[in-house]
Amino acid sequence: MIVIPNVGPTTTTRWGGRRQWLNGLQWGGLLTLMILIYGSHAPLIALTKVDGQVPFSPPSCVVLIELAKLLISLATLLLNGDAAALLAPPSLPLVAPYAAPALLYALNNNLVVLMQAHMDPSSYQVLTNLKIASTALLYTFCLGRRLRPVQWSALGLLMGAGVCHSYSSLRSEDLERAAADSSARLHITAWGIFLVLLYCFVSGLAAVYTERVLKSQRLPLSLQNLYLYAFGVAINGATYLFGETGEKGFLEGYSGAVWGIIAGQAANGLLMSVVLKHGSGITRLFVISSSMLVNALLSWAILGLELTPLFLLPVTMTAVAAYLYYT
Repeated sequence: MIVIPNVGPTTTTRWGGRRQWLNGLQWGGLLTLMILIYGSHAPLIALTKVDGQVPFSPPSCVVLIELAKLLISLATLLLNGDAAALLAPPSLPLVAPYAAPALLYALNNNLVVLMQAHMDPSSYQVLTNLKIASTALLYTFCLGRRLRPVQWSALGLLMGAGVCHSYSSLRSEDLERAAADSSARLHITAWGIFLVLLYCFVSGLAAVYTERVLKSQRLPLSLQNLYLYAFGVAINGATYLFGETGEKGFLEGYSGAVWGIIAGQAANGLLMSVVLKHGSGITRLFVISSSMLVNALLSWAILGLELTPLFLLPVTMTAVAAYLYYT
């Protein structure tokens, strides 16, 4: 009698467990890389400053970031053997939805500038954490995803961590200077409150809408990115050409740190599309909040900024929020 070894459920379970472990390892690496890039963004910008001023044109930097994402998406599409998708002209109903995210993100960039004129930087930093709540609400309403009560509690804790981090970054000298100088005191106008609410709504809508478009169309992600960033290059290019760019040339003031910012933000945008395609916009919120640890440590190591004991509170709150949401 020939005995056939049992290679059924046990082997399947073993391979399934290994595949799940590898998948978790890949996601962990991807999210860790995104956190590192997000956290290094502000310190890199600080390193580029000359006499307290950014020496390059931010609109030109945004154009180059979008162009880099477009070229990488095109190269990925060709390397994956999906070049046939470029031969036939795409239909307008297929491509048109990708214009909306580019418009929303361009609007958000302008809102950031407008808000600065109606509030102090500290109020801006604290109040923009409301985009966590707006993203979660739009996530449930627009995508039909129901969150458990403990998940809502986790997002509330995450928003609280952002507020605590914003206050922990205020130095005592800044508070003393604000008390002495009326122009530096914490303040916000009624128009500023409206702009904050609009900013948070647009920020959440951009993320949720992009996720909906990426998941609703059965297309290669590289092709979807190609459509998305083609509009990004066009809209931001028009903003640069017709906006107020001052007297700076397109590549004036560019240094190694600036090119590092462009490379990092381009990579982060492409990685974020993977998260929105195969994960969720809520994961994006945790990535951004977790990056404050990297931001603070790099600011301490590179820029010599002091860390207050209160810094540990938002870090702990973010970790607890992530545990509550994903368990």
